[in-house]
Amino acid sequence: MQLLSTTISKICPPDAAVHRAALERLADQARPQGSLGVLESLSARLAAITGSLDVRLPNKVIVTCAGDHGVVEEGVSLFPQEVTSRMVYNFVGGGASVSVLAAHAGATVRVADLGVNFDFEPELPIFHRKIGKGTANFAKQPAMSRADAIRSVEAGIEIVNQLVAEGPLDMLGTGDMGIGNTTASTAVIAAFSGRDVGELTGRGTGIDDAMLACKVAVIKRALALHRPDPADPLDILAKVGGFEIGGLAGLVIGAAAHGIPVVCDGLISTAGALIGCELAPSAKAYLFASHNSVESGHRSMLERLGLVPLFDLQFRLGEGTGAAMGMHLLDAATRVLADIKTFAEVGINNAHRKA
Repeated sequence: MQLLSTTISKICPPDAAVHRAALERLADQARPQGSLGVLESLSARLAAITGSLDVRLPNKVIVTCAGDHGVVEEGVSLFPQEVTSRMVYNFVGGGASVSVLAAHAGATVRVADLGVNFDFEPELPIFHRKIGKGTANFAKQPAMSRADAIRSVEAGIEIVNQLVAEGPLDMLGTGDMGIGNTTASTAVIAAFSGRDVGELTGRGTGIDDAMLACKVAVIKRALALHRPDPADPLDILAKVGGFEIGGLAGLVIGAAAHGIPVVCDGLISTAGALIGCELAPSAKAYLFASHNSVESGHRSMLERLGLVPLFDLQFRLGEGTGAAMGMHLLDAATRVLADIKTFAEVGINNAHRKA
């Protein structure tokens, strides 16, 4: 718990003076005010985070956190648990969806094993941070102990610290892999919000109506059994979360402590971000939501975080695919602020502007 507490204490607010200067430059640019919409507010936020009006974000990493879930025993997914470990190898080999989209965005994909039910060889180039071989079936018992919940969050912090030690890190993207993790993520937002589970639950891997009804019933049963405390993020994580969800929370907290912007992916990554920001509200200033997922509960997560997604392309994959696409927009936003000339720079004075 000491690493978590210490890291939270290191989070500083973005530079308000630079934010004001960015807004002033945007308002002075040779175009109608507000004409580039969300790109303007994004650029000002990035300026405040980095302390510069000429933001450069060349060093990008997407960390895809992997973990298995005991709740798959309840028949909530179309795919078997073995898919998680196979996909880890696919990420490492560069053949996954996120691998392709990240390369196009100029980002490196790094995989973190937080709780895959498989023994990876030690030399496999991933972050070996396994808390356990999958969580327990939370339909019957808590997903993990509170101690393991803390360990999973701190593992995410340690990953960020290692990335920073390895070299410059300008932007972090979050992604996930884990069969059964939409069930856990939906349970997380249901526990926080108190909203109807049926409204929050999506089809995940593409389950049919019968499996969807089963998924809803499993989540309801788990919430009634464990009664996770909505005022205690670690209690929610321990009772109905996942090891990779805790790791994702730690990524957000760790990045914020280093002053690094974080692009959050879909449902599972946002569940981790939600837990991270409930633990450390100051981390929210460093968080950007890439997209609006097709998964029902994602909107409720974004509403609770007060984040507006950058796009809606009907994504429902995870892995960090949305984060990769979001990086394109954030890169564009930095150029909007720095490179578009002001009226003064192009020789248009106030009299001409009024005319």
